[in-house]
Amino acid sequence: MSIKAEEISSLIKQQLEHYDDKLDINEVGVVTYVGDGIARAHGLNNALAGELLKFDNGSYGIAQNLDSSDVGIIILGQFDNIREGDRVQRTGRIMSVPVGDALIGRVVNPLGQPVDGLGEIKSDKTRPIEEKAPGVMDRQSVNQPLQTGIKAIDALVPIGRGQRELIIGDRKTGKTSLAIDTILNQKNQDVICIYVAIGQKESTVRTQVETLKRFGAMDYTIVVEAGPSEPAPMLYIAPYAGTAMGEEFMYNGKDVLIVFDDLSKQAVAYRELSLLLRRPPGREAYPGDVFYLHSRLLERSAKLSDKLGGGSLTALPIIQTEAGDISAYIPTNVISITDGQIFLQSDLFFAGTRPAIDAGNSVSRVGGNAQIKAMKKVAGTLRTDLAAYRELESFAQFGSDLDQATQAKLNRGQRTVEVLKQPLHDPIPVEKQVLILYALTHGYLDSIPVEDISRFQNELFDNFDSSHADLLKTIRETGKLPDDKKLSAAIEEFSESFAPSEK
Repeated sequence: MSIKAEEISSLIKQQLEHYDDKLDINEVGVVTYVGDGIARAHGLNNALAGELLKFDNGSYGIAQNLDSSDVGIIILGQFDNIREGDRVQRTGRIMSVPVGDALIGRVVNPLGQPVDGLGEIKSDKTRPIEEKAPGVMDRQSVNQPLQTGIKAIDALVPIGRGQRELIIGDRKTGKTSLAIDTILNQKNQDVICIYVAIGQKESTVRTQVETLKRFGAMDYTIVVEAGPSEPAPMLYIAPYAGTAMGEEFMYNGKDVLIVFDDLSKQAVAYRELSLLLRRPPGREAYPGDVFYLHSRLLERSAKLSDKLGGGSLTALPIIQTEAGDISAYIPTNVISITDGQIFLQSDLFFAGTRPAIDAGNSVSRVGGNAQIKAMKKVAGTLRTDLAAYRELESFAQFGSDLDQATQAKLNRGQRTVEVLKQPLHDPIPVEKQVLILYALTHGYLDSIPVEDISRFQNELFDNFDSSHADLLKTIRETGKLPDDKKLSAAIEEFSESFAPSEK
């Protein structure tokens, strides 16, 4: 077949027209060391801190140390098949995770990949895991309550939307239970929840997920899981990934609650990485920037200004103490970053006071601003009453004769402790909390035997649900106490009909 010269020349012209002389340059380095989730690479002279790097085997890493001779990389995921001499190249991107509504109801790893066996997550949006926190002018003061459904918290250490409230205590004192119950209470409250499990046993996380499913809470919850079998880099980035997912909703004007369970394990993972990267150890072998690790994470929680949509991100970081020592390095670091702490005490927990909240060491720096007016009114003296009771209780153990006023304070204190007890996974709506605290502070429980307080409370709630729903509706919708006479008369009427149990 003959081809004419004109056809050849027209083909060549077409090729020249579409010729692109743009060079595709990739900066490639060579792995000089690999082990324990860490790699070092030579030749990445222009790599940026926090940049995503890609290995020959398809794994990714984050540039962490930019030394004069090489780059220290933390490897995301498995590193068993990365060898010295392998190539690693820059991507020009920083670490990002998928975000959006597609993640709600799913269990994902810190890379945003599903681990619940429910198939692929179809999300076309991503956000970088590290982002600058909103500035002062982009925020507004915290003034809207985030109801936990737990009487001892909503009354004594209230949490507002956009606040950072630390949950701190020894292991097995109910820290995770408090956080899970708070998530359960957000049902129908228009709050999206994110539970970040860092270094928790997979069986424990599975149990928590089943609890959330049982109460219908997975409909508005994302679970980010980084188990103890995962390499340290995954535990390190998990809270940042969870925060990025939450920020997507916050910047779209929604309210978000995020639980970090727990940051002690993240600090340990970060210490491991830092020591392997040969950073100098400081106090308790933690690197000097461990404070920055948590501060740049928690500063991203905020109540945004109305100009930015008024969304909020409320953080409940959890820290584990050893033998109740809240003056240890990591606890004091996180206490100084957050807006208050809920301190759980082992002695109270083992004595049957659950939740085991130590009112003396627990504080909310937002305070009454995060309470409805009715709660502020009935809970005003509760903290001082409880503190006075604890003092008198230790004094009364000596068995000396007590005057009538002291005995009355002790009796009221015992009933206060009993009222603040609450079963697991049983959050109480704020209007009912106000009701029982009103009955307590106005002396309606003083004549009720301590062992009958729980039954009195439950029957009082049932009575109001059936006969005085309008009073509960007033508290719920206006946030204020209903007419004093009506409320007192209704509680008095019930108290007179209440029959104490026979001993």
